[in-house]
Formats: sequence, structure tokens, C-alpha cells
Amino acid sequence: VQLQAFGGGLVQAGGSLRLSCAASGRTISTYVVDWFRQAPGKEREFVASSWSGRTSYADSVKGRFTISRDNAKNTVHLQMNTLKPEDTAVYYCAARYNLRTEYTSWGQGTQVTVSS
Repeated sequence: VQLQAFGGGLVQAGGSLRLSCAASGRTISTYVVDWFRQAPGKEREFVASSWSGRTSYADSVKGRFTISRDNAKNTVHLQMNTLKPEDTAVYYCAARYNLRTEYTSWGQGTQVTVSS
């Protein structure tokens, strides 16, 4: 499966963005799909996960970000509200068969910049 992440941009603190991870080649409805981010000079960190009707979030985004699926469009979204400057990073989506396997696909990343 190929993934394409898009929807990033420049937004002021307190604003919102919706990222999308569009899949092609195979349906991702049964895959685990996660979002990660990497800020300059920092390691990549987990942001949110969607699998089998369940979701999980990093503590830093809990209550502000929501991951959701649109199976008709083979897409996973990340709605980001109340953005903070520390959310600035390149955001990546990734897919794997289940929670016990390695990731099979990564999107190319989309830049999110939050100004103060």
C-alpha cells in the first residue's frame, strides 16, 4: 500500500488543521494507521493511532487531536485543534497489518508550522 500525507501548512497558535493520509494500492480499512511527527533536531515521536475501531494518542495531543477514518475514500485524517508552537513538525502517516508487525508503508510527510 502507498501512502500520501497532505494538508499541512502555516497556522497561528490556537488554530486548526486537518491532515490526511490517502492510501492507494490496497484498502487500509483493516490496517493499523498511525501518525508520527518529527520536529527539527528531535527524534520522531508517536502522535496518534487508529485500529479496529479504537484510537490512542500521545499525552501531548490528547484532547486536541482526533484521528479518524474515511473508508470510502481509503483515507485517514488527523484533525488538529488548539495548535501550539510546539506542534510544529513534519507529520508522517504509517501503516502496518497489526500491532505486532513492523510498518509496511510510510507517507512522505507534510510540514505543519504553528506561529506564536
